[in-house]
Amino acid sequence: MGRNRSWGTLGTGQRAVSQLYRRHLLLVSVSASGSSLHSGTQAPDTHLGESARGTSCVRGKQTSIRVQDCGRGEGARGTSERERAQEHPRQSWALPQPYPAPQPLAQKPSPVRPATLLLQAGHPFLLPIMAVYRLCVTTGPYLRAGTLDNISVTLVGTCGESPKQRLDRMGRDFAPGSVQKYKVRCSAELGELLLLRVHKERYAFFRKDSWYCSRICVTQPDGTVSHFPCYQWIEGYCTVELRPGTARTICQDSLPLLLDHRTRELRARQECYRWKIYAPGFPRMVDVNSFQEMESDKKFALTKMTTCVDQGDSSGNRYLPGFPMKIDIPSLMYMEPNIRYSATKTISLLFNAIPASLGMKLRGLLDRKGSWKKLDDMQNIFWCHKTFTTKYVTEHWCEDHFFGYQYLNGVNPVMLHCISSLPSKLPVTNDMVAPLLGQDTCLQTELERGNIFLADYWILAEAPTHCLNGRPQYVAAPLCLLWLSPQGALVPLAIQLSQTPGPDSPIFLPTDSEWDWLLAKTWVRNSEFLVHENNTHFLCTHLLCEAFAMATLRQLPLCHPIYKLLLPHTRYTLQVNTIARATLLNPEGLVDQVTSIGRQGLIYLMSTGLAHFTYTNFCLPDSLRARGVLAIPNYHYRDDGLKIWVAIESFVSEIVGYYYPSDASVQQDSELQAWVGEIFAQAFLGRESSGFPSRLCTPGEMVKFLTAIIFNCSAQHAAVNSGQHDFGAWMPNAPSSMRQPPPQTKGTTTLKTYLDTLPEVNISCNNLLLFWLVSQEPKDQRPLGTYPDEHFTEEAPRQSIAAFQSRLAQISRDIQERNQGLALPYTYLDPPLIENSVSI
Repeated sequence: MGRNRSWGTLGTGQRAVSQLYRRHLLLVSVSASGSSLHSGTQAPDTHLGESARGTSCVRGKQTSIRVQDCGRGEGARGTSERERAQEHPRQSWALPQPYPAPQPLAQKPSPVRPATLLLQAGHPFLLPIMAVYRLCVTTGPYLRAGTLDNISVTLVGTCGESPKQRLDRMGRDFAPGSVQKYKVRCSAELGELLLLRVHKERYAFFRKDSWYCSRICVTQPDGTVSHFPCYQWIEGYCTVELRPGTARTICQDSLPLLLDHRTRELRARQECYRWKIYAPGFPRMVDVNSFQEMESDKKFALTKMTTCVDQGDSSGNRYLPGFPMKIDIPSLMYMEPNIRYSATKTISLLFNAIPASLGMKLRGLLDRKGSWKKLDDMQNIFWCHKTFTTKYVTEHWCEDHFFGYQYLNGVNPVMLHCISSLPSKLPVTNDMVAPLLGQDTCLQTELERGNIFLADYWILAEAPTHCLNGRPQYVAAPLCLLWLSPQGALVPLAIQLSQTPGPDSPIFLPTDSEWDWLLAKTWVRNSEFLVHENNTHFLCTHLLCEAFAMATLRQLPLCHPIYKLLLPHTRYTLQVNTIARATLLNPEGLVDQVTSIGRQGLIYLMSTGLAHFTYTNFCLPDSLRARGVLAIPNYHYRDDGLKIWVAIESFVSEIVGYYYPSDASVQQDSELQAWVGEIFAQAFLGRESSGFPSRLCTPGEMVKFLTAIIFNCSAQHAAVNSGQHDFGAWMPNAPSSMRQPPPQTKGTTTLKTYLDTLPEVNISCNNLLLFWLVSQEPKDQRPLGTYPDEHFTEEAPRQSIAAFQSRLAQISRDIQERNQGLALPYTYLDPPLIENSVSI
């Protein structure tokens, strides 16, 4: 292509020097050469034509280094190297304080040194002082990860800074998945490497493109290997500064250069990633409008963006063929490259969505209004996407045992509370439930034994309602009482469909007519759908994990150990949440199209839910203990979740113990404290009653908080997301809306009134399409504990990662062995099926 050449051949300057030596026929002694070239300044490098732009460590100009007449001794020169440095201090290689300049070497003979001038018979070449640094540059294996732009590097060490060296060799450089090796020659060794600057610049007439740099390894002259993790897209023409992979807190950095680097990196990220208020009472979210055109000379500018229109601007909403809702197109088009979906994941998502949507569109299901004619017709919505679980649900959905089972191992396994006395708003008597309990016990006895549980949907009592297909929809706020039978089955005892008892709010019982009891359970399943989708799923995993990702990007530099720990668990979260806001939450989006509460009801539920969300709810062991559900048998979500929690906790404990040996090391880490403080202020709105920490004081507090974050970003999301299609494909088990008000009397429900209460055909199909999409994790997956990006380079954390993976593998084997004996296997917390982050 014309740009590739071997820098190993002799350059013009070298040939000139060779001719000079042939002309003078001089023999230069070892001592004389040492005296002239080790005089406190770095000798010019005849192999490198341009010095690095002076920033941070070295404040020099961009000057070409020309070959001097080295055939003369220092005394014969008109001006010595030292005198010229004093006359032109800006062109000197001497480092400013606090980094000392290299000291002159001792004047003593040396038989053979690489940094000498030698003239041997038959080999009249000038060999300048030279320190060779070998670079190994890895480009990511992703689609369009390579670049044709010019890539140059500058090495910055404690004793100096290398000239800016363009990385160029025969053949194409920086192809996707390639590993290329280069050499950087310096006049003298640079000491301990502090920074590596990567310069991305235009090549000829080619358009600028993106480059995904995975890592750069530098082998120093003494054989020491320094790893510089990058793992980011670099767009446009800019300079990115990388630090060695050794994780360091701000307390471990004392050099002004490195402290300044941390400050500038965080300032640039905070300019790029800005908080935005979506609605009052919501966790703060990423402001997509902040991804603006970045200046190419910013050290940490990772992108060049075009500003998108505001998400609230209805002009951005458009209909796409085959999709029933409006989509906010601009907010999806302009995403910062290091948070957006990869091409593989994007294509996979479209292949999941478009065929299913168009298939239902062509069959007329997305446009068909009115009631279902019969229940069996619902089996044909997704006739080609059935699983073992969807078939099981279809066969057992109306059974009381399966109704109770879903509170333990369904998609919302966090609603159940053990109670020792009935609340006054649920006046269930022993006579009502005696036929189910049997003669050997009574309601009070079962309450005392801890066998009575309550699911309370109080949050729906004041939720606003919505119209679908031009018809009003209805919402209930049920109270569901359940009993743990001697056989270990959890079954419903009584259902009241409002929070206020009275003649217009009867208590439905298993002894009522078949249709009355089934309708009451279906109302509870509708309430389950609303609470699960809005609070358990979207609020407590998606939105909170977005706040964790934002705070991590804004407050922790790349070299921080907690950044390295958490970054894999934030992958794609900002992108998927932007997709959700553009397709689900925006006006006339899918929430407005399929749910009985609409977008306004969603905002109400999530703001109310966040106002009551606590640190106890957030931490699985504390939540299980507070709800009194530690002793329920066959609670697979609890059993698997606790095992994963312990594995994560052990892993996090090792990482924290390695980098934070004392309470003081935690308290004095200002970046860590800013991170947790921002989470408290932006995710939990500074509410003290939430119990969330606003400051971390001990390694133990730190371990618990980090464990909870990783668990909720990975395992908890998998538990409440992955089974949505399995348990919702049979629509009566998870109706998104109800077209008739809750029954106020018993004995009035028939098959027809039941069908007329369920969602209409098009509403059912649109909602099922959503279930299908969110349950199918697109390609480009990274299961829990999988860290292909090696941000940690020290041996100790790498061993901790290997131990973590080993523990997860054992948990997976235990789960698979247990599932072999279950009628309905529980697989949602099997580690290989858990994504590292919220990414769908």
